[in-house]
Amino acid sequence: MDFRTDMAVERRDLYRKANHLENEIDGVECEEEEIEDIKITRVKISNAQGEEALQKPIGNYITIDVKKINNIATEKEDKIVETISKELAAIVDKHIKKEEEIMIVGLGNLYSTPDSLGSRVVNEVEITRHIKIYLPQYIDENTRSISAISPGVLGTTGIESAEIIRGIVDKVKPKMILAIDSLCSKNVSRINKSIQISDTGIVPGGGVGNARDELSEKTLGIPVIALGVPTVVEMASITNDCLDLFIEDLQKKAESNDVLNKLKDEDNYQRIKEALIPNDYNFIVTPKEIDELIDSMKDIISRGINEAL
Repeated sequence: MDFRTDMAVERRDLYRKANHLENEIDGVECEEEEIEDIKITRVKISNAQGEEALQKPIGNYITIDVKKINNIATEKEDKIVETISKELAAIVDKHIKKEEEIMIVGLGNLYSTPDSLGSRVVNEVEITRHIKIYLPQYIDENTRSISAISPGVLGTTGIESAEIIRGIVDKVKPKMILAIDSLCSKNVSRINKSIQISDTGIVPGGGVGNARDELSEKTLGIPVIALGVPTVVEMASITNDCLDLFIEDLQKKAESNDVLNKLKDEDNYQRIKEALIPNDYNFIVTPKEIDELIDSMKDIISRGINEAL
């Protein structure tokens, strides 16, 4: 199944819809929680069947959905930051001790706005490693050592991000990587309104069909937590969503139609994509106000990281 989304919760929904499942997928557990108008969905892949179904490694995937990011009230922003901090701290504490060092990696291309989230977040996080090494008298001895790197992308450096990170890990020897990246979604409504945290690592570019070398405990030898925000969606996904809305509108205006019902029950992504690709119409799309959205999300994510660590 061609998911073309980085979001585990979307893969779960797509798989269940495609296979007409009412119950949960074998090897997948899911729980939901709502705090005011923030929705938290925790998907856990527990065995090989779940891993094969969702094409994601065994582990935990937490999605935090908010209705609006841009121009929100301070209290609402504080609540989102608190939620991110709490979920991130919980997943970090499962893998390392509170005093152990973390290296934050800002993935993506600083010069491409939808792909710049990771690099921008790195500039806002509180770095402590150098202070603990060179000026220990000015910092609490219980403060966690935090370092950070933004390795750029293969097209501007000529080096795979994983190669750069592997070399730094060998030298600096952190106990964990926290990788920040922009993601691809299947759902327009999730763009810049969802945050995914997982403990299974990340494959940069995987959601847009441009997969680079994997960053994970398997490849780096230490746990890799990934925190990402969907900033782009494929034209085929938008068309599929629009088609669903179109069918729903027709169904409201007329009696049920067997053909429309059948079309609505199917995931038409692949058929739409096949129609778009020969005409070079399968664009990767991002909102026109992406600069402002990335700026808002950068502040929220960096605050959440600082509070968690």
